[in-house]
Amino acid sequence: MALSPHQPIGIFDSGIGGLTVAKAITRLLPEEEMIYFGDTAHLPYGDKSSDAVHHFASHITRFLLDKQCKLIVIACNTASSVAYDVLQFQHGETVLMVNVIDPIVEGVTDKKQHKDIGIIGTQGTIGSGIYENKIREIDPEIRVHNLATPLLAPMIEAGFFHNKISKEIIDSYLAQPKLEDIEALILACTHYPLIKEDIEEYYQGMVDVYDSTDFVAQEVKRLLKNRELLNNFKSNDHHFYVSDYTDAFEQTTHYYYQEKIGLELCPHWSQVEEFPGNEKESL
Repeated sequence: MALSPHQPIGIFDSGIGGLTVAKAITRLLPEEEMIYFGDTAHLPYGDKSSDAVHHFASHITRFLLDKQCKLIVIACNTASSVAYDVLQFQHGETVLMVNVIDPIVEGVTDKKQHKDIGIIGTQGTIGSGIYENKIREIDPEIRVHNLATPLLAPMIEAGFFHNKISKEIIDSYLAQPKLEDIEALILACTHYPLIKEDIEEYYQGMVDVYDSTDFVAQEVKRLLKNRELLNNFKSNDHHFYVSDYTDAFEQTTHYYYQEKIGLELCPHWSQVEEFPGNEKESL
C-alpha cells in the first residue's frame, strides 16, 4: 500500500525520553499527527539484553504499523543500536524508519571542529560501541571518550531533574577522568535533553553539548519532503500510548506540551512478556 501524507508519524521509546524527540518533531512539523508509545512496563532498555530489546521493539513496531504510520522513529539509543538494522530490513519497504544515532553523528562530525568528543549514555548504548564506530568511520582522527551513566535515565523517569539530587549525580558523572579534555559532549540517550541545562551549567560554556532531538527532527522532515509525504493540513490528534501507567510519564508529557495529555494503555500489551531467558548484560 502506498504511503500517504495524511498518515501519522510513529515514535517509540522505553519511557519518557522519546518525548524530547517527539516535541522537536512537532515543533518543526506542527501539521503532522503523532502516535507515541512509551514502553514503561519494560524500562529501562539500557540494562536489558539485546534479544530482549529487539523483542520489545519488534512488537511496538508492529503496533505502530497497525496504526498506519508512514514513518517510525526509534527514539531510544539502545533500541536504535540493537534493533534498527533488523527492523529496517524487515519493514523498510512498508514504512520509513529513522534512528536517533545516525543524524546526530553526521551532524556533529560534519562541523569538523571537534577532535575530542565525549559520549554519555546507558550501559547498553555505550557497551555496543556504536557511536565510537560510526564517528571513526567518518573521521578516524577523532578521539572518542565513552562513559556509561546508568543512573541518569531511571533518575529522570522517576521525575528527578532540575533539583539538588539530580545535580549531584550529574556532576559526579561529568567529573569522571574519562571525560577530561573533551571539546564536545554527545548526549546518547533521549532522556538526557531533560537535564541538558544542568550539563551545560557544569561545563560553563567550555564544552559544546549536543543532543539528538533537532538533528532527528530535521532528518524526519528531509525524508518526508523527499517522498512528498509532508502533511499540509493541521492535525491536533496526537496519541500517547504506554505499556504501564506512571505518574512521571504524564507529568513529563504535560511539562513538554503544556496541556493535559490523555494516556492510553496499550491494548493486549500484557501478552508481550519479558523475553524468555533475558538477563541484564554486564557491560
